[in-house]
Amino acid sequence: MAGAHRRVALVGARKAAGHTQESLAAALHVDRSTVIRWEAGEQAPLPYLRPKLARLLGQSLEQLREMIDHHVETQHRGVDGANGDMAVAFDWLDRHAGWSSGTSRRKVTSRLGTLDERTLRDRNGWRVKAGRSAVARALSDYYGDAQSPDVSTYRARFGGLDVTTSIVTRPEWLHLACALAPEHDRLMMANSASNRLLQVDELAAEHAVRRLAETIALGVRVINAPIYRLLGHDIAPGAIDGRVELGQFVEYALTMDMLEGELLDTIASGAALRPGSLPLREEYLPDFDAVLDVSSRLCAGGVLALCAIARPADVYRGAADYALLIQERSEHVLNAARQLAVIPKGFHQPLADYRSDAQVGATLRREMEEELFGRSDIDTTVSPQVAAAPMHPSRLSEPMRWLTGVPDALRMECTGFGLNLVSGNYEFACLIMIDDEEFWQQYGGRIEANWESVGLRLYSTLDPELLADLVADDCWSNEGLFALLLGLRRLGEVGGKRVNLPAVQ
Repeated sequence: MAGAHRRVALVGARKAAGHTQESLAAALHVDRSTVIRWEAGEQAPLPYLRPKLARLLGQSLEQLREMIDHHVETQHRGVDGANGDMAVAFDWLDRHAGWSSGTSRRKVTSRLGTLDERTLRDRNGWRVKAGRSAVARALSDYYGDAQSPDVSTYRARFGGLDVTTSIVTRPEWLHLACALAPEHDRLMMANSASNRLLQVDELAAEHAVRRLAETIALGVRVINAPIYRLLGHDIAPGAIDGRVELGQFVEYALTMDMLEGELLDTIASGAALRPGSLPLREEYLPDFDAVLDVSSRLCAGGVLALCAIARPADVYRGAADYALLIQERSEHVLNAARQLAVIPKGFHQPLADYRSDAQVGATLRREMEEELFGRSDIDTTVSPQVAAAPMHPSRLSEPMRWLTGVPDALRMECTGFGLNLVSGNYEFACLIMIDDEEFWQQYGGRIEANWESVGLRLYSTLDPELLADLVADDCWSNEGLFALLLGLRRLGEVGGKRVNLPAVQ
């Protein structure tokens, strides 16, 4: 009944405001199918869209909230109504832990009854306060001095600031200047799957139960979308080669991704890292050899980019420059929650074409559409992918259509590659450059982060002091700072008079 009331209210408000489904979708920069799902009661508008939606409908935020079914707003508080693919997660855990069907559901239900949401949110706040540099130091201590001159954690100097990250890399993996075009971007999907079966022991299974219960309590989005698992790589300046195969996000979420929380809890408690203090890490990523041997473990990963957009001279701002976009991640994301990161940032995963989507550039273009230009129809955490060709030119947002239609307006490069000691992920650091000032003039006001961010920051490439403060901020994720520094270095090489930056050494 509540769902029916919501359908009538939303449809009536839209019509009273003089909008069709198409015009409302266009004003919000979403696909018409998203509006259809709202009005069908299948999905609620995401929080970042609600202020604008309320204005378009001529409603207050409170009136809009009354239109939205309270069951949708609070469904994450129960196992049966949990958002995402929890049934898939329960089934996966039962099979891999050797439990009878239904065991993980019962365990999660029991655990959920003992959790306090405020305590969990306070704990997540303590985790953020542990700081990026403390994470990098702790992991360096844990893995010791096994690093050799040609393999080490990424370190850099920006101005007078020395930075060490948790990203393991090699000299030939840095400063790649690799254009993300098919002749250089050659990551490929393997022709046959490895058919490996991961066994989850009792300790890991109990940690997975806790993870699922906390995910439900906090309303974190977990959708079992396919992801790419790295099998091998050959990275060098100007070219990316390697092989990936399909994996499942739920497998990553209930294994490797739990390493970060375990580490942050230990750091936040002040406990020393010693044998036995990180049991999950000792099982999944015990030593430096395990980090480098991507083919023998689940090595998921991501693509993230520093986005630099050319702006004309301005009477208030000054000379022509590049605007740099930095995001503050939401607490509702599974990766780098409540940390600073470049934007776009996303898991390397396919949409519909599993083979061609294996290219790094495919993920980067999709993430631009989703995280900068508001296309929720390609956000697999919001709804299943139903379009046969979601990145077809006819479906692109207006800003992306402009970028792809103007020759040389959009430049995308991979600047570096590394393996993250936090969870063993592979990281493709990239740079997006939009050199035509007309884009900022037409679409600068259309750039708006999605639900994964709680805010965007804008920096100028002619403001070295503020950028130095940004680099020094300890709220960065390690992979985000890795991409930022490599992007700034590349901008210093190719940005011309629009850039005034200290050298990144």
